Amino acid sequence: MPLLEINGLTQRFGGLQALADFSIDIDEHDLVGLIGPNGAGKTTVFNLVSGFYRPTSGSIRFAGTPTLGLKPHRVTALGMARTFQNIRLWHDLTVLDNIRLAGYCSLGYSFLDAVLRTKRYKDAEQSIRTKSLEILEMMELGEFAQEYPKNLPYGLQRRVELARALATKPKLLLLDEPAAGLNSVDVDDLIRHIRWIYDEFRISIWMIEHQMKVVMSLCQHLMVVDFGRTIAKGTPLEIQSNPVVINAYLGDDVL
Repeated sequence: MPLLEINGLTQRFGGLQALADFSIDIDEHDLVGLIGPNGAGKTTVFNLVSGFYRPTSGSIRFAGTPTLGLKPHRVTALGMARTFQNIRLWHDLTVLDNIRLAGYCSLGYSFLDAVLRTKRYKDAEQSIRTKSLEILEMMELGEFAQEYPKNLPYGLQRRVELARALATKPKLLLLDEPAAGLNSVDVDDLIRHIRWIYDEFRISIWMIEHQMKVVMSLCQHLMVVDFGRTIAKGTPLEIQSNPVVINAYLGDDVL
């Protein structure tokens, strides 16, 4: 059974059809790319899958559970984490606190435990802190634990966002244009960290990305959309040689 099953997903906003009959299966330990021009419907797909939008029609099942109607935090609790094209960190909290907050999606204590500061509360808080520090070290961010994200270079902010997503213990990681705004050195660093996450955590990764260097380096399979419709599917090599994709999106200079 696929980890993520999407069938016939359609989304309309008034008279605009943003997505039409979109379907995909993502298996455990897949690394899949979703590409296409601006306005093609890529982020709409992620907003539907992660619970920010409710589709006009179609179905979504994650780990065997239908997710339509679930709020984003409930989808996250099932094991799906997401980053955004525009970084959404809490810039007035430390890097460590950004990671710690992500760990609260699976609290091990009640509101009463927190009020009374019971042993269960103290143990859970210590566990969250310890695991958050471990994630920061693994992502080569340990030295920035007490820094504020707004004071970090953009490339490091992207890495903090990845670390925060990992803190939710995802089975599937959705990356919405993770290379947006990065220079060539930071892009190489991003590729290295995504590959490491994929190998180390054995999770599935689904990414939207405009930089072909990223998707061609990392993805096993690609799906291409235009005006909300799927126009091509295949391996990176197959997509590279697809004349429709070449003419519409990639261009000979990229290949």
